[in-house]
Amino acid sequence: MSAATSPEGRPLGHAPGHPAGVVVITGIMAAGKSTVAQALAERLPRAAHVRGDVFRRMIVSGREDYAPGGGAEAEAQLRLRYRLSASTADAYAAAGFTAIVQDVILGEELKRYVDLVRTRPLFVVVLAPRPAAVAEREAGRGKTGYGAWTVEALDEGFRATTPRLGLWLDSSELTVDRTVDAVLARLGEAAVA
Repeated sequence: MSAATSPEGRPLGHAPGHPAGVVVITGIMAAGKSTVAQALAERLPRAAHVRGDVFRRMIVSGREDYAPGGGAEAEAQLRLRYRLSASTADAYAAAGFTAIVQDVILGEELKRYVDLVRTRPLFVVVLAPRPAAVAEREAGRGKTGYGAWTVEALDEGFRATTPRLGLWLDSSELTVDRTVDAVLARLGEAAVA
């Protein structure tokens, strides 16, 4: 298998009108998902970057962001966001693009998300840098993802409750380019049924 092919040997993002794959990149906030997803999409010949947070921000009034202890409405909106990004990824893949989905999908929600995506091949990449690396990245970002959570608490919960699907990658010491290299080189490990 070459670096940018499916387990069947078909190039990812290969031809208009032919289904391509979906790559889901997840991890806790500030794990590097957005940057890695964009860099991965730029390396493929036909790719779309599906940013899950866009669907959250589309709600203009009545939005309830998910937070620890959030209510039923916040949870319903989170699941709506996941359904929308999964169907968007499927639409891009059906048009011959490799869809790179990037979002915070943790715990049992990751298994539910995998079930939402109809396209195969489907790959899941879980960016799992050490909490200290995440805290350092968070401090250097222009936006703040952590409010009700701490990096350590979210990381601990994420590791304890998220099913071991796909490729789990400790990117603590990796640059963005080296992370993308690792994802492409180990894409077979990221495949899910």
